[in-house]
Amino acid sequence: MNSLAKLKMVSAKRGAGETPVTKRRQKLSAKLDEQIQLAKAQAEGRVFAPTRLRSVVDAETGEKRRVEATKRVQPWWWSDGGKVHICVRYGAKPIEFAKGKNAIEVASAADVVSTLELVKQAVVAGELDAQIDAASAKLREGFSK
Repeated sequence: MNSLAKLKMVSAKRGAGETPVTKRRQKLSAKLDEQIQLAKAQAEGRVFAPTRLRSVVDAETGEKRRVEATKRVQPWWWSDGGKVHICVRYGAKPIEFAKGKNAIEVASAADVVSTLELVKQAVVAGELDAQIDAASAKLREGFSK
């Protein structure tokens, strides 16, 4: 017991964890990071191919194993008549920034990265919590019967 006497013992209680609002912010922030990396890669002429772990069942042995597979990332922006539009998505649902407005218009493809970084800062600061909550509610409606 002499070795345990050297340690500092305290009474501690684990917190309740993350709130749903914080989880939604982190989810959207991670997706924005992917979009920023995709935009930077396209600007530099590189291919952006993130990987993820997938469970695969071997047909012969029936054994499950985890393999790395490339993840398909679709860009959230498109060019339309010389302007570039960015539609930020939460899951499969676009986020509506104002009534009837779900896209951000920028002058050129060079502005996509800076705009996405600005949106990410707003998400982390909590400025889009109401919009994220509305998109999350729309997304959940699709799962209910």
